Amino acid sequence: MNMQSEPHSGGHMNHSAGEMSSSGEVPEDLKEAENPTYEVGSQAIIEADHMQGMEGAEATISGAFDTTVYSVSYTPTNGGEPVEDHKWVIHEELENPGEAPLEPGDEVVMNATHMEGMEGATATIDSAEQTTVYMVDFVTTDTGEEVQNHKWVIESELAPVE
Repeated sequence: MNMQSEPHSGGHMNHSAGEMSSSGEVPEDLKEAENPTYEVGSQAIIEADHMQGMEGAEATISGAFDTTVYSVSYTPTNGGEPVEDHKWVIHEELENPGEAPLEPGDEVVMNATHMEGMEGATATIDSAEQTTVYMVDFVTTDTGEEVQNHKWVIESELAPVE
């Protein structure tokens, strides 16, 4: 099972790049972005720090999709520590979510498999944003490991390459 997580409040988690990469499969009903700011195959700089070695990395866009994206808090199904404000889960990764956008405070079951203990967990929506989400490939700035198909980075977390 692939784990793609941001560090919990207890400090950084060190995953090998193999564990952090995913197949690049996306939910069937996910809509490709028609005119994304960063086109698939183009480069951008990641300004998010979902995980160690990510911020400032040069990414290659491997997918761009229009959806509603949520930050969520949940308790993993595998007995791990509760996760606060996890970024990001998309509407299509939720079980029977109904119409988007859900409201902060709504509870929903996740089908996402970005990290262990996420699938089947009940999440509370912390925030919702309608935006373009990107799947990205990048090399970590600290260890030089290759990460494939990281899900997800949102448009405001990317910057043009100078």
